[in-house]
Amino acid sequence: MNDDALRLFFALRCPPRLAEAITTWRDDLQLQGRPVATANLHLTLVFLGQQPLTQLPTLLSLAASVQVPAFDLHLDHLGRFNSGLLYLAPNQPPEALQDLAQGLRDTLLDTGINLDDRPFRAHLSLLRRCPRLPADATPSFDWPVSHFALFASEQSAHGSHYRQLQQWPLRPKESP
Repeated sequence: MNDDALRLFFALRCPPRLAEAITTWRDDLQLQGRPVATANLHLTLVFLGQQPLTQLPTLLSLAASVQVPAFDLHLDHLGRFNSGLLYLAPNQPPEALQDLAQGLRDTLLDTGINLDDRPFRAHLSLLRRCPRLPADATPSFDWPVSHFALFASEQSAHGSHYRQLQQWPLRPKESP
């Protein structure tokens, strides 16, 4: 990897207790594949790819300008992409989640940062190279989301590690 660039993404890091519960549930399914490490469980909001270190102050400033209320995320759908990636997702993504991802994306694009054009698809990766979707798995995990963060993806002999660079709080929840 280039020493003057980082592979970056904005994401929601899964809280440690919830990550442990999800990992235990996933492991109990006894599926083949390469499990995502518990410490790496997250929901990507925007993938930035390789970015020069000189871009970091701009990214930190842009993220601080995004204002979205905190929300509850209910992960109740287990899916599998054609690539073999097994994931958890909300059946009904909260509007605030969509607003957060879109707000970040719009802000980045407005400043001339190039992003891929794939639509946002809220999911938490569980297992890579999974050959099948289990028939009777019924996930139900609740995640109170109160902040988002910028991460650097770093590779080592032990695999990927996601290092949090900075996080930003979401506004207090709005009353119904």
